[in-house]
Amino acid sequence: MLPEILQGTVGGGFVLIQDSSNYSGRQLLKSFIHAALTREEVVHVLGFEVSEEELKDGLNESSMQRLHFHNAYIDPLGWTESPHFTVHQFSMEQLTSLFKQTQQTKPFTLVIDSLSWILRHISTPVVCESLQQLKKGGAVRAVIGLLHSDMHQRGLVGSVCHLATSVITVRPGLRGDGAVAKTTKRSKTGKVTQDEEIFSIKEDLTVTVQGKPSQPGTTQTELEEPEADPTANLTFNLRLSDKEREAKEKLALPFVFSKEKKTALLHTGPGSGRILYEPDANDDYDQEDPDDDLDV
Repeated sequence: MLPEILQGTVGGGFVLIQDSSNYSGRQLLKSFIHAALTREEVVHVLGFEVSEEELKDGLNESSMQRLHFHNAYIDPLGWTESPHFTVHQFSMEQLTSLFKQTQQTKPFTLVIDSLSWILRHISTPVVCESLQQLKKGGAVRAVIGLLHSDMHQRGLVGSVCHLATSVITVRPGLRGDGAVAKTTKRSKTGKVTQDEEIFSIKEDLTVTVQGKPSQPGTTQTELEEPEADPTANLTFNLRLSDKEREAKEKLALPFVFSKEKKTALLHTGPGSGRILYEPDANDDYDQEDPDDDLDV
């Protein structure tokens, strides 16, 4: 599924790369830029966390003319007199005005590096509203954003993930064998599909899928340790042998009546006794009020 999203065959929408301090998703983000430029698309980058030189490092120089870097790395909060781009310009109206300056007519890919920086300075509802407007299409063909999930509360991360058409959560692989990408894709009909893949990124920023984890969604140790037996070192035996189990099954429990015992207890022979009560004349018994003789 990851190669399909990289090549744009899934189509448009909002792709969210979710990483953490254990594994950075910026190289995968650059792979998306590389793939878009290879398709001869125009790419706009809102850069907050790395410089323009660092972002372009490794990309094909022949396609740099189609890459527009809006520099928010130097002065993201607009403290100088003439900032290039600030975090407060992250709104649909100002972004549209910014994109028109490049005089580009066909739809382009928008890359946000990163959403975490924006969410630290702009309220979540405003950011989500802008993302919702951007992913609808029009001038923007697709939106690709990087989010550091361990920097935010779970509810905030969930709100942003809910807007995304595809969420790619990356984590380190086992024994240094690449990384693992868990991809969740939502179709227009509402169907949700998930997949986990082991991938690696080459020097030319191409992504190679190596396979699938042996146990999706879990992290395994290099050597599987056998489960400890809690009865291994006891001084007495908790298990029964076959003969002991057979003798146990044949044992008659004292509170369980056999068929013969039930018959003997319920059978009334000629010597059985009965208690008969015949009221005499001194008995004051009222059929309508049996408790009339009680002092209540």
